Amino acid sequence: MQIAILLYDGVVALDAVGPYDVLKLMPGADVRLVAATAGPVRTDGPLSLVADAAIDEVARPDIVVVPGGPGAVAASRDERLLAWLRAAHEHTQITASVCWGSELLGAAGLLDGVQATTHWLVHDELARHGAIGVDERVVASGRIMTSAGVSAGIDMALRLVATTAGEDVARRIQLILEYAPEPPFAGAGSAATADQAVVAQMRAGYARSRG
Repeated sequence: MQIAILLYDGVVALDAVGPYDVLKLMPGADVRLVAATAGPVRTDGPLSLVADAAIDEVARPDIVVVPGGPGAVAASRDERLLAWLRAAHEHTQITASVCWGSELLGAAGLLDGVQATTHWLVHDELARHGAIGVDERVVASGRIMTSAGVSAGIDMALRLVATTAGEDVARRIQLILEYAPEPPFAGAGSAATADQAVVAQMRAGYARSRG
């Protein structure tokens, strides 16, 4: 099973690497990091990831995962990436996104009428693409699977494994990774349960950054 994880400048590393570390353990998985051109791709920080192949070399993957990040807006205007997503989606078992990777799926026209989720800061923007926003960490809608911010990508990848290879395989992978989150600050990781003054400040900051 060929799995393509799409990279672009400004991607969040964990959005790509979290699902990668899950999916590479699925029996028969051939995981490729792909980009417009093969080679190093700069994340939203000093770290670079390396694309093994250009998108043209991976034309019909069984699964596509699109990570998010602040570079998603620019990437969503790259018609080469969008054309590849549309063409690949015609043949995928599942086309998935993490966080703001939903922006690329939406720009490619893959979210129209689809239930979807994304990072809480940009959740309202799903409607621009005709998506039906759902406030969940992972949402499966037909062959589209979307997930909320960063860490939810690991949850999504485990769900994806369960869907394609069976729940027993997914459970074993979760155990191998010792994925049993116990965050140090109860409630702080969700906009619904975090300090609402902090949530409001972050929303205001995001609004200012968008002009």
